[in-house]
Amino acid sequence: MPVRKVSNYGFGPITAGLSAGMPDNLAPAWYWTDMFAGEIIYHARMMKHKCRTTEPELATAFYIPFYAGLAVAKYLFTNYSAKERDWHSEMLLKWLQDQPYWQRSNGSDHFIMLGRMTWDFRRSKNQDWGSSFINMPLMKEILRLCVERNPWDHLEISVPYPTGFHPKSKSDLDQWLNFVQTRNRTTLFTFVGGKRKVKSDFRSLLSSHCYNESDSCHIVDCSGTRCYDGTWEILEAFLDSDFCLQPRGDAHTRKSTFDCMLAGSIPVFFWKRSIYNQYQWFLTDEPENFSVFIDRKDVRSGVSIKNVLRGYNREQIRRMRQKVVEYIPRFVYNYIGSDEMGNTEDAFDLAIDGVLKRFKEEKGHKNAELQEE
Repeated sequence: MPVRKVSNYGFGPITAGLSAGMPDNLAPAWYWTDMFAGEIIYHARMMKHKCRTTEPELATAFYIPFYAGLAVAKYLFTNYSAKERDWHSEMLLKWLQDQPYWQRSNGSDHFIMLGRMTWDFRRSKNQDWGSSFINMPLMKEILRLCVERNPWDHLEISVPYPTGFHPKSKSDLDQWLNFVQTRNRTTLFTFVGGKRKVKSDFRSLLSSHCYNESDSCHIVDCSGTRCYDGTWEILEAFLDSDFCLQPRGDAHTRKSTFDCMLAGSIPVFFWKRSIYNQYQWFLTDEPENFSVFIDRKDVRSGVSIKNVLRGYNREQIRRMRQKVVEYIPRFVYNYIGSDEMGNTEDAFDLAIDGVLKRFKEEKGHKNAELQEE
């Protein structure tokens, strides 16, 4: 990851300005934040957390400040060996197992933030993708925060991908919420994405569908690197649309889902695993209240996305948008060091509160079991 992308505590460079029509005074709250920068953001926030203690014997939980995603990233798309992809992780665990507070618990009160999807750390065979970090024996007790969890792994908690909006005050946040809530939307739905050269590519199908329904759909074609440079074009498309199509990305989830919702647009999913059993601490476990699900098999069979979305009346759309806007404070990451957010909890606060609550509950259960014995 280039140095500029990890600057500003992981938020990246501040943007040069905002798109036309957006509140000018919010420009300082927008950054070019990389979707995989969460490890840096969490570390910076942990260093300033109100519950941090320098007396480990008093700690409820131990955070491991290791950037596993950055460590493996440069090895993912090149011809490196499995040993090279695992080296940093193995060195970390070798050091960790010698620490006295690890030995006390075998890691059951330790947690880590993984800035990439869980699938990048689950290699089972040497010739497969990614590292084998999660499958290493010393990882079997560690709680993991990651931007996409394995739904069948009770030790993983999914946390939101970072967006580019990092409010520095409650006023920043409230102004943005009002802006997206009252935005005049002129398009039924938007699709942001690029075609892929794979058989039966679903994104290509959505692109064709959108072009054929140009009276109702706005498409931002992300072929090449256009979407890395066209952030405002993407945000404007979401701001102008009632709905935004969210097919799976490299994994089942996408950063685009949070960019879409940040703009007050209602996400449309085609895979259950893109939202169900993901982000429950932040978006609750009832996605039908703020999103639409259309099975991809139905779309392949000829179901019209436009007709499905037109089936929602204005009151239903208003209620779903209201839920989307309600969740924005819960999935954005506030700028570090801000003392003007009041009691507003952001995604980081909710994640750490959840971790501490979980460890306290588990400790309580263990103490109760010992008393019964």
